Amino acid sequence: MVPCGTFRTVPTPVVIVTGFLGSGKTTLLNHLLHNDDGVRIGVIVNDFGSVNIDAMLVAGQVDAMVTLDNGCLCCAVDASGMDAMLTKLTQPGTDIDVIVIEASGLAEPRDLLRLVLASEEADVVPGGLVEVVDAAEFEATRAEHPQLDQHLAVADLVVLNKVDRVDDDTRDDLLATVGKLSDGAPVVPAAHGRVDPRLLFDPPQRPARPDDDQLSFDALLREDGLDGGCEAHLHAEFESVEFRTDEPMDPRQLLALLSDRPAGVYRVKGCVYFGVPGRGQKFWLQTVGGFIQMSRDDWGRDEQPHTELIVIGAGVDASEVLARLRACEVTGACALDEQSMLGVLRYVDA
Repeated sequence: MVPCGTFRTVPTPVVIVTGFLGSGKTTLLNHLLHNDDGVRIGVIVNDFGSVNIDAMLVAGQVDAMVTLDNGCLCCAVDASGMDAMLTKLTQPGTDIDVIVIEASGLAEPRDLLRLVLASEEADVVPGGLVEVVDAAEFEATRAEHPQLDQHLAVADLVVLNKVDRVDDDTRDDLLATVGKLSDGAPVVPAAHGRVDPRLLFDPPQRPARPDDDQLSFDALLREDGLDGGCEAHLHAEFESVEFRTDEPMDPRQLLALLSDRPAGVYRVKGCVYFGVPGRGQKFWLQTVGGFIQMSRDDWGRDEQPHTELIVIGAGVDASEVLARLRACEVTGACALDEQSMLGVLRYVDA
């Protein structure tokens, strides 16, 4: 369900995919490229070496691509260099819906995140940092690369990949360990990099390309002989919680919730009605990890002001999410003043 009708045009989200060598980043990217929602993906591929093998593995499927060879992206370019790559992918005519940066296994996630945050390209917005972890090699990787703990701590979403190579008890132990190291960020188990693309980006609000013959997700599973029903699909590991109210929302309370999200929550999207005098417009809300973005719009002629949100994550306690959202409702004689909107306006597009 798309809350509150069709989303207005927003900047292109930039999703960073990191992980040590062999964790399955390129496999995950190839899976995303086979999405069946007509999403056009632009890719920045960074392989460490003079022959960019990763670029070869995705070149035939991607809508637009920029490659960086023989250097680590976080060391080889500065903010202006990143901007040049992003500008190339968002120039008129590309019609890209989302940009995915597949970093080399040697990249430092925190530095990549800083490059995207420092971007002066007006048509992009941070779309979250995804860390891919090899379940079968987790302990060995952690021993060889102690910085893995730091990488997990800055991730907005962790994909625990290759869980098909470990037993159930090991899988559960790893989910608990990685969950602690990632400081409450959602951890999604996966095999062969298969996570539901909707966890990372939204389908475009336009008809699919008539020439789009990519396999659907379920078709891909069937082709690989892995279609065991919806319950068997690892992509069903994430949950969504829907919330709707006609009562105004308290801006301060809602921002407090977004800054301290319930465990496992990765994305929140939809429209919000604050009802503050002079601020009764529709506010579109999009959050990915710790990033918050808002924009203003007018209510439709026959549209009753309301709030409608979808909360997406892994291992989410739906009752806690709903209770905390309801606690943001303004009921009775409680009045909101203009000062209460100051925090919200920090996140509103100019």
